[in-house]
Amino acid sequence: MTDHEARKTRAADWFRSLRDRIVAAFEALEDSTEGDLPPGRFEVTPTQRDEGRGGGGIMSVMRGGRLFEKVGVNWSEVHGTLGERAQKAMAARGVPGMERDPRFWASGISLVAHMRNPHCPAVHMNTRMFWTPGAWWFGGGADLNPCIEYAEDTAHFHAEMKRACDAHDPGYYPRFKAWADDYFFIPHRGRARGVGGIFFDDLNTGDWEADFAFTRAVGEAFLPAFAPLCEKRRAQPWTEADKDAQLIHRGLYAEYNLVYDRGTKFGLETGHDANAVLMSLPPLAKWV
Repeated sequence: MTDHEARKTRAADWFRSLRDRIVAAFEALEDSTEGDLPPGRFEVTPTQRDEGRGGGGIMSVMRGGRLFEKVGVNWSEVHGTLGERAQKAMAARGVPGMERDPRFWASGISLVAHMRNPHCPAVHMNTRMFWTPGAWWFGGGADLNPCIEYAEDTAHFHAEMKRACDAHDPGYYPRFKAWADDYFFIPHRGRARGVGGIFFDDLNTGDWEADFAFTRAVGEAFLPAFAPLCEKRRAQPWTEADKDAQLIHRGLYAEYNLVYDRGTKFGLETGHDANAVLMSLPPLAKWV
């Protein structure tokens, strides 16, 4: 096995192990949440890309739970040849060799949670590795999307993201926070979709081990950043007006993911399972 292949295997295995741990933690949160509904459980479905394209993954979705109205935790490992539009987009980002050799490999975990209680914030997280014959890089991040904002919840979430960044490079948090603020902005609404977090892409410092370690740290920071907010807010009383505000806010999330999100576009353009790609969409939303 070549060094490249060994690194791909290590990355894919780690992303899958993170997926397994988060699924178990979310089901434990469901079990410990009081309510009239039975606790939710994940439905696990293997996914495949279109015929003739390599790889697939695992789609894990829970619907109608006590805590989670809808949550998806997906893992994938895919490979193949990039289409012309994807090639041009990556070449424009500075990925070397795209014109000569459009082969690629990618693996990662992608998570989106939409909560039943409007006081519990929605959340997104992903980490990934991408490889082409000319380059490799890591990307990912996490951002919080409350419909009812609490300054202390935002501070806690950002503190955990900062802790993960600072252990590797004190310049990472301000850089990747600013990147998230820019990336998760909805131009046609003139506002952010949430209260931010961190986002990074094309991370290749030349030290694969260091970049992989940082990417793992971001993934490991997710549960300490998010689970305490669920535990704090899940029993908080809410009104129909609160629920209405949540549904309107979900409309913003849907607009962003369908119009701007780079991962959504890449997944659909490269033939991945459409249900897995669109797992991020909320179960219910409304527009005024």
